[in-house]
Order: sequence, then structure tokens, then C-alpha cells
Amino acid sequence: MGLPALEFSDCYLDSPQFRERLKSHELELDKTNKFIKELIKDGKALIQALKSLSTAKRKFADSLNEFKFQCIGDAETDDEICIAKSLQEFAAVLQNLEDERTRMIENANDVLIMPLERFRKEQISAAKEAKKKYDKETEKYCAVMEKHLSLSARKKESHLHEADNQVDNVRQHFYEVSLEYVFKVQEVQERKMFDFVEPLLAFLQGLFTYYHHGYELAKDFNHFKTDLTISIQNTRNRFESTRSEVECLMRKMKENPHEHKSVSQHTMEGYLYVQEKRTWVKYYCTYHREPKRITMVLFDPKSGGKTGDEESFILKSCTRRKTDSIEKRFCFDVETVDRPGVITMQALSEEDRRLWMEAMDGREPVNFMLFMFASLVAQLDVVGFNVMKKFIYAVETRGIDEQGLYRIVGVNSKVQKLLSLAMGKKKKIHRKTHSLLPAPLMTYQYQRSFIKAAKMDNPEARVTAIHGLVHRLPEKNRQMLELLMKHLGNVASHHLQNLMTIANLGVVFGPTLLRPQEETVAAIMDIKFQNIVVEILIEHHEKIFRDVPSSAGGSSNMQLNLPRRRSTENKAPSCSERPLTLFHTPTHSLKGESSYWFRLPCSVTSPSPTSPRSPSWPMFSAPSSPQPPSSASSDSSPVRLVHIVGRRIYVAGRKARALYACKAEHDSELSFIAGTIFENVHSSREPGWLEGTLDNRTGLIPENYVEFL
Repeated sequence: MGLPALEFSDCYLDSPQFRERLKSHELELDKTNKFIKELIKDGKALIQALKSLSTAKRKFADSLNEFKFQCIGDAETDDEICIAKSLQEFAAVLQNLEDERTRMIENANDVLIMPLERFRKEQISAAKEAKKKYDKETEKYCAVMEKHLSLSARKKESHLHEADNQVDNVRQHFYEVSLEYVFKVQEVQERKMFDFVEPLLAFLQGLFTYYHHGYELAKDFNHFKTDLTISIQNTRNRFESTRSEVECLMRKMKENPHEHKSVSQHTMEGYLYVQEKRTWVKYYCTYHREPKRITMVLFDPKSGGKTGDEESFILKSCTRRKTDSIEKRFCFDVETVDRPGVITMQALSEEDRRLWMEAMDGREPVNFMLFMFASLVAQLDVVGFNVMKKFIYAVETRGIDEQGLYRIVGVNSKVQKLLSLAMGKKKKIHRKTHSLLPAPLMTYQYQRSFIKAAKMDNPEARVTAIHGLVHRLPEKNRQMLELLMKHLGNVASHHLQNLMTIANLGVVFGPTLLRPQEETVAAIMDIKFQNIVVEILIEHHEKIFRDVPSSAGGSSNMQLNLPRRRSTENKAPSCSERPLTLFHTPTHSLKGESSYWFRLPCSVTSPSPTSPRSPSWPMFSAPSSPQPPSSASSDSSPVRLVHIVGRRIYVAGRKARALYACKAEHDSELSFIAGTIFENVHSSREPGWLEGTLDNRTGLIPENYVEFL
């Protein structure tokens, strides 16, 4: 198991468990600091002592071999595994060279020693300074809190109010220092994965340059070096996105700490002072509503985090203690089933007492606000799919070679304007698809399942698990995901021009398609696995969306599989079985797109008009006239006339049904109601429009308003 994630919300609770988790991170940082210190010493000895080079290299290799990385979270990505085992690989290389004589490594100090010293001074030293500040603020906060809680309730109201304000300021400062320290600790833990390993990689590359005898060994090492470089780059890319997410969460915690505290109506936890005879003892208390169980642990952060014995009992009743009945403020009485007498407890503030009373169903009613949230529901309907296809078509025809495609963010105002134009063309497209989806495309329901699949050790098992999960998604979600993954696969195939590899696309789309429902540090740390899921979907999109998982079963799966089987059974025969008759000479449409007419045997199934860019038979490059040829043919076999304009395919003489009502705005257009049947529907010269016949009148029909029969 790796290091546990440090949640920002725990900074406000400051529980013993949180202190223990924080201590494990501190120990790991000390261990890393000592190791880097030793590694730097060994490196200098290697550079300066040529006579003892063999001994120094062996010690250096042993040091590398013994160190093990500890990652945050319960699983590691392939890149992290590659980086973690890199030290052992480096050690093996050095051991193979231990008997070889060499000359001075001229630039070893620049590529190895300085980066490690910089990392130790700038990162680990900064974390140590943050720890000193955190410990100091802890002592200050505890001292001020104890002094504040010792104030008599009979003091003047103004004096009490001033004291409350002072405590709030100290508490807020303590929370901010705590948040910054946790952020810095986790940042250093993540940074060492690349800031630490990369200098070692550069040092080894320098060794290969100057060692003639190591030339052959360098060739053998080249494959791992390439994988490691990619892993480091991928880890750095994921770190940048993860760091920005964690930093954003930290800012939210600073601005609205009460909204992010991990307090629910079922469980309450925090520090309480319990009256024992004439003294008040500080306990960390936890209450679970379902069994009505209170657990108290004696703990004082000032004493070095020593934890006492745990006490547990069942709650019977909870009553607020009036101010005039006790000298202390914020008090309430608790009666238990398995402990005689009344336990008097003191909360840290009036708000804290209210929360405890509310959780324990106190006898005095507690008023609280109820917040109502309204969400916009977007539908993945025909209009949404058509708009998506138009966007994809525009990208693939006009900007697929743009460097940084999808990674460089556009101006928000321009994006919104473009989206409004696409969703409101001629005011005929439903505007409901303009709303953002309230849940990610791959759904909150399967988010953890996809993450679990990405954490599998076997790459083939990952693909199989994700394959099965994709086919459990709602049909519309799966269709939209298939459309997007096919497009991203096309984008990745142009990575030499646009620099958007599959890994880069995973970084961009992973957090969007598979975001978690709750925003926590642990969830943000899993972003790298969300990226892996998207990488697998892009790389294997043909297999995942074309084939039905072999393990699919049950009635719901049968319903999912039927249409996909049908499309397989009705696979079109090869066009080479009957020659195609092509007509006339090459011409072009108004937009410069090539236009073709040819005859196709009726036995060949034409492609669906909703997927014009994926025909089930080969495209032919022989040009033709833009005018439809005569239907007469020297062949007596029945044929269909097929018209190709650019990448759009239409079959002449087909019927279509209207999905929505439409009122003509020009004389060239047709007016109709939903359900109207059109005759002889085919392509037109107007982009996005078809031409058809209704009641012996021929005119234009919006392409996204009809479906072919």
C-alpha cells in the first residue's frame, strides 16, 4: 500500500488519524531527503575519484537498488511502475560497468548534482519550513483555545465578543497554515517522481556518451530509456493537471471552509472538552447516528500526538446546557445507556454545539437552512448528435493538423458564441441541447468501475474490463462516446502534425468524460487513471465499440446486442461482384467538393445517411457530373443511383420521414409537420439541406429534420 491521501477537510477536524497520516508523509520526506543527500555525496565521489571509480559506482548502484518509491493512493499507473523500477534498472547498468575504466565525466555535476541539490533545497527544505510553521501555529492555536474556553460566562458581552473574534482569527490562520502545509507535502511527494529521476536519467545518458565500452549496453538500454522518458513526461503532464485541481480545491477551502467540512447529518466528529470532577479533559469524539454510539479518545496535539484509551457508549439523550446553569459556555449534557450519570461536554463554539446537538437529536430544536439546487437536464437526442457531427466534421476538415488541438483552450466568449450559433441555426434546432450534461458522459454510476479497471496489472485485462463497462452504459451515451472516440483516434493519427498523442488526449478528456461526483484530494489523485481509461478507449475504439463483449448476458444485454448483431449479419457484399457504371467528366460543387454519380446494384446496402463518413463499401475516386444521370442502364439488373458530394453520400429516389415540424422561410423551402413522408429525397447544392418532393412540389428540407426510411 502507498501513502494515504491527505484530505484538506481533515485539516479542519485535525483528528488523530489525520496526524498519523501526516506523520507517514513526513517520515517519507525525511527518508527521501536522506537518500538524496547520500546520492549527491556518492555522485561527487564518482566524479572526483577515478582510481576508486569501480567502488564508487558499485555503492551508488546499491543505493539506487535499495530505494523504493512510495506513491499516493492504492494503485500505480504503468508510468509510475516504470518510474519506480527505473532505479533498479539504473543500478543494473552501473553494475555491468563496475570493472571498466573510464575517464572523467565532464558534465556530470550539471546534469546530476545540481538538480538534486536544487530539488532538496527548493522542495524538501520548503516542506520542512512549512512543518515548523505548522507546529508553531498548532501550539499557538491550542493555547489560545484553552485560554478562550476558560473565560467565565459572566464576563461582559463586549469582552466575550472580542475574545471570540480573536479566537476566530487564530483558528482561521491555523487552518490556512495547515492547508498550505498539506498541499506542500503532497506536492513534494508528487514532484520527486520526475524531478528526482530525470537527473539520474540524464547522468546515465552522459555515461553512455563517454564510455566506448558501454556503447553496446547503451543500445540495450535504449528501449527502457524511451519508455521511461515517456513515463516521466506523462507523469509530469498528469501532475500539472492534478496540481491545478488540488490547488483549486485548496482555494475553495480557504474561501468557504464551512461548505467543505466533512460533516453529515449521520456522523459528527471533532474535539470536545469533557467535565471530569473539577477539571475539563480534551477528547476527540465521534458520533454515529445509526447505532447512536459515541466514541471518545483522549488526545492532545500539543503533547506530541499521544493517544489515550478509547471509550465508547450508547447515547440515550442530549440536552443543551443553559448558560446560567454552568460557568462554561457552549455546554450540553449527554445521558448514556451503559454509563451512569450525566456527561457534561463543552463544544468549541456555539456553531459547533449546534452541529453536535443536531447530530444527536438534541431536545432543543436546532434551526438550519435547506438549500435547493436545480439542475438542467440535457438530452442526447438527434439534434445533439447532429451538432456533434458538424463540430467533428469542421475540426477534421479544417483544423486536424493544428498544434495543441483540444489542449490549447479557446476564448470562452468565442466558444459560447460558436455554440449558440450551432445550436440555434435558423432558430429551428431545439435549444435544450445547449445545456451542459448534469453528469459526465461515462456516468457517475460506472466511474469507480472504470477507475478499478484502469488499475488492473494486466493490460489485456484492462481493455477487456473497460470493453464490458462501455457496453453497460446507456445506449445514447455509448453512441456519443463511440462518435467521440473515433474522432479522437483520427486526431491522434495526426500527432506528428498536431502534437496530440493518445496520452495527451487522455490528459485533456479524462477529467471531463469521467469526472468523480465528489471533489476530494483522493479523487483528484485518480485523474491519472481516468486518463488511462480514455487512452484505452482511443487506442482500441474499433474493437471496443464494434464487438460485443463475450461475457455479455441477460435480457438487458441481449437488447443491447441485437442491433449490433443485425448490422453484422447485413454486411454489404463487395462492390467488385458487379461493376459500377460511372458517368461523364470530373466537376466540383460550389464549395470545391468533388461530386460523383454512379449506379449501384440494389443488392448492395447503402450506408446510413446519419453516418455519411463511414460507408460500408469502398469509396471510388472516379469523378462524375454533378447532374444525376439517366436511370436507364444497359444492364437489366435493378440499380440505385448514388450521389457523393465531398464526404456525404446520398441514394437517389429514397423516402424520408420528418422528425420535427418546419415552416418555410423562403420560396425554395418546403413546409411540413412531424411525420410527413417525402419522396425522391437526395442531396442539394446547399450544405446541410436535402431536396425532396412533397405533394408534387420539390423543395429544400433541413438535413437534421428528417430520417431516411
